[in-house]
Amino acid sequence: MTPAALADRARHIADVRARSRGDAAAVRSAMVAVREISGWADAQNAALVGLLASLDSFPEAAIAEVSRGSLSDASKIKERADTIAGAPSIAEALEHGSITVGHVDAITRGSKRLEPEQRQAFVDRAESLADVAAAATVAEFTRRLNLEITRMRSDDGEARLIRQRRDTRLSTWTDDDGMWNLRGRFDPVAGIGMSSRLNDAVESLFTEQVPELCPSDPLEKDKFLRAHALARLLTGGTATGASANANANGGDQMGGAEPGGDRRSNGPTPIGRGSARSGAVLAVIDVDAPATCECGGRSTDSSVEWPIPVEVPYRVLAELAAGAEVVGVVVRNGVVLHAPGTMNLGRSTRLASRDQRRALRGLYRGCAVPGCAVGFDRCKIHHVVWWRNGGLTDLSNLLPICAQHHSRLHADEWLVELGPNRELSITLPDGKVMSTGPPSRNAA
Repeated sequence: MTPAALADRARHIADVRARSRGDAAAVRSAMVAVREISGWADAQNAALVGLLASLDSFPEAAIAEVSRGSLSDASKIKERADTIAGAPSIAEALEHGSITVGHVDAITRGSKRLEPEQRQAFVDRAESLADVAAAATVAEFTRRLNLEITRMRSDDGEARLIRQRRDTRLSTWTDDDGMWNLRGRFDPVAGIGMSSRLNDAVESLFTEQVPELCPSDPLEKDKFLRAHALARLLTGGTATGASANANANGGDQMGGAEPGGDRRSNGPTPIGRGSARSGAVLAVIDVDAPATCECGGRSTDSSVEWPIPVEVPYRVLAELAAGAEVVGVVVRNGVVLHAPGTMNLGRSTRLASRDQRRALRGLYRGCAVPGCAVGFDRCKIHHVVWWRNGGLTDLSNLLPICAQHHSRLHADEWLVELGPNRELSITLPDGKVMSTGPPSRNAA
């Protein structure tokens, strides 16, 4: 990008900001100009970091000083510069503002998942995808890079799992504020069991009540409850700190802005009893899907209900799934035709049952809000017609919504309408309408 082009974009931004009342299209255009200028500046900074690295044996210290950040931040900046230096097409796209540093960081993160001898080959593949990055969000580009990583691996991940188990670590320390901190890295198989136990603890302890001092922000509230649930698990169920004093008057469930707000629930699980559940194999059969064999068999979308996204060898997944319950859900054009359990609970409970959640999982990979990439396991089950307004806990009145959108939906009173085939329409306070057709796991 030339200095003249930069000046044009800067003037455009200043003109839009100077207007007392601008239109939305002009504001969006100015934001694109900001992104393009930021991309150009980030590309120049990466080039300067590369130059500094050739002159200084410890460039991270100088980077931290100049950027007024930490050495950890400086290391990330250096890694980003190294990635850009090895991918000229990516550097050019960043300089022209067609991609962001988020796309570059996705390449850096992806390369770390491979063995050292594979990393440059991965960066070369990523460089060939510069046009894809320019047309994709960071999340979409990350998924595309994940596909390349899968293709590059010569085995089924056994060597990587061994390395992950070898690299398992846990560290603790007390910070300047007197808070005891804990940080750990665990292999995905251990993570499945630990996350499952933690999720069960949150469900069992805080379905009806939350501790005193619990923050109202939905994301911070989630972290707060998980921290207190972990404390209970590590202390053998003994109440500690604020978790000993539940707020009996609040009755607010995790993330629910509506009094008695919606919350995911698989039923209470006693703390400290038994082993972590291994999950359930969920076989989703779409009767409208094209036949996949001459006998007319329909395609199935099978997934496993692990509590965290996992990437482990097929052999290990097979062993974990061997003892899991197999659940079949049949769907057609956004409607569940068959699923085990009772799908309509009426006013008997405001909490969605595990059977209802599984049926919804058969339709949705994640948050139902258009464009949201939060996975199903991090969503809350929302009543389309609010519970406090007489809404029923029936499958036709339930939607998976992430914590952030769930909070905004209640606080800003978004108007949510669900058609007979789950055609979704969300009307925002400014009149803007977001809509989707029947949900499709394959499309997601």
